[in-house]
Amino acid sequence: MTEGKKFDREFLRSALSLAARNDVNHFLYICDTPIAPEDLRGRPARRKLIYAVTSDKIAQEYIHRQLRALVIPAYDYSRTERVKVALVSALSQGAFKEGDLVLCMTGKVGRPPDTLMQMHIGGSLDDRVAIEGVKLGDEFNSQVVDALIQLALQIGQEGFEGHPIGTIITIGDHTTVLEKSRQMTINPFQGLSEAERNVLDPKIREAIKNFSVLDGAFIIREDGVVLAAGRYLSATDESVKIPLGLGARHAAAAGITSTTHCISLVVSQTSGAVRLFKGGNIVLELHQTARRT
Repeated sequence: MTEGKKFDREFLRSALSLAARNDVNHFLYICDTPIAPEDLRGRPARRKLIYAVTSDKIAQEYIHRQLRALVIPAYDYSRTERVKVALVSALSQGAFKEGDLVLCMTGKVGRPPDTLMQMHIGGSLDDRVAIEGVKLGDEFNSQVVDALIQLALQIGQEGFEGHPIGTIITIGDHTTVLEKSRQMTINPFQGLSEAERNVLDPKIREAIKNFSVLDGAFIIREDGVVLAAGRYLSATDESVKIPLGLGARHAAAAGITSTTHCISLVVSQTSGAVRLFKGGNIVLELHQTARRT
C-alpha cells in the first residue's frame, strides 16, 4: 500500500471514530466509492452512515445492501458546495432533524474524500447560508423543491446548447403570483393536462430546461404542476435589498417572494450560481467551480 493510500485509510478511520461519538447523529459520506466492509466492521458509526452518490444506479445498489443513500449531481463543485447540496437533499427527504450534528466527509469528484466538516442542523454554512432556511414550511412538497433545486443546478451547469442561460422558477402561492405577473410569450404548457406537466416527471424537467431560454419566469404550484412559462414578474418591494452585483432576475425574485408567500429559485446567467429566495431574502446559495462548455 502506497503512503498516500495508507494515509487516506487512516484519515477515514479517524473520521469513523469521531462519527461514533454520542454527540454525532449522522455521518454523511459524499463519495461514489463505498467504505470497505473491514473498515466498518464493528464500528458504531455504521448505523449513522448515509451515502451521497452521483447516480441512481449506485444509490439503488447501496439501498439493496440495506445502506442509506441519496443522489446528488455529479458536477465538479467545491467541497463546501458538495456538502451543501447533499445536506439539502437529505433535509428534503427528512433524514435529519433540527439540532442534529452531522459529520460530513467529502472530496473532489472521482477522488478519495479528503475533507471533514461538522454541521449543526439549524446552524449556518459559510456564515451566509442558514440551513433552517431550507425548511420552507408544510405547504411546500419537499420532493418538488428538491427536484427543482437539482434542475436549477443542471441549468446553471449546462446552459442551453453550450450557451449560459439564466432563469427564475417560482413555487407556491400561484394565484397571487399569477395576479402579480403577466405573460410575455406563448405559454408552452397551456392545454396540457395536470398529469402531463408535473415536475416530478423527468420529461417535464427536461422541457423546463429547454424552455429556460425564454424570457420570464416559470410559475409552479406547490404540488409540482407547471402553470406557466415566460411570465414577467411585476411585483416590487422597495424595502428589499439584494447583494451588490446581483441583477434584475434576483431583484424580481426578491420582490415576488417579499410580496407573496411563494419561494423562488434563480439561476444566474453570469455564473451559473443557484439562489433560493424566501420572504425577499436569500436562504440558500449554491455556486459551481466550473461550467460545462
